[in-house]
Amino acid sequence: MLKHLAADFDLWLCDIQGHGDSDHGGRFHGWNRSAELAVEAFEAGRAPFGEVPRFALGHSFGGVLTSLILAKHPDLFQRAVLLDPVLFPPALIGVMAVSEVLGLHRRHTMARKSAARRKHWPDRAAAYAGLHGRGTFKGWDDAALWAYVEHALKDVEDGVELKCRPSREAEIFSSYPRRLWSSLNKIVTPTDILHGQHSYPFVAKAVARVTALNSHVRAQVVAGGHCFMQQTPEDSAERVRGFLLP
Repeated sequence: MLKHLAADFDLWLCDIQGHGDSDHGGRFHGWNRSAELAVEAFEAGRAPFGEVPRFALGHSFGGVLTSLILAKHPDLFQRAVLLDPVLFPPALIGVMAVSEVLGLHRRHTMARKSAARRKHWPDRAAAYAGLHGRGTFKGWDDAALWAYVEHALKDVEDGVELKCRPSREAEIFSSYPRRLWSSLNKIVTPTDILHGQHSYPFVAKAVARVTALNSHVRAQVVAGGHCFMQQTPEDSAERVRGFLLP
């Protein structure tokens, strides 16, 4: 998808703590601090581009971080697109908060699945074969899956492994952003949320809630799951482009 967007946009990409080529960084800093660190990195790195229109794009965890950034820095971006952001409904956040107090927060489904994710393969071809058509990778475009195998894995002594440790992903999904809904209400940047028809059930409910509460946010359902942009990268890029460059 990013390859398709590169024809019209200069892409500035940010690897959050423990993702991509960023350091693992010890203990997870949390959703809200991660959003502020992304802003610090963006401010430090955007000078070479000059004073040009700035747009925000984020998926899943990154989509939520983007929403927190939009709320706190309303003048930073002209428009934004959130791709299937994991916006936890207030009731779910309440359950997660209680679970955190009781020490049960690592037991819910998303955290368990993340912690159990396979992280090592003998080579990239084996990784591609092992991921193809399975779980969250089901239905991915071949070029998108190869891009994942190329960029999300690193070489190690006995093969390749995920750059983002499954334990870090589990830490993320066993925690939650603070003041999420008050932040969503503060967004004034024109924002479009694209969410998959077959994504997590709570995503559609949360998106319906935020669009009802905030007139600056609109939404559209697209074919596919949580990673629909990997299933239909060209169509997804066209939808993003259509909103950011009306």
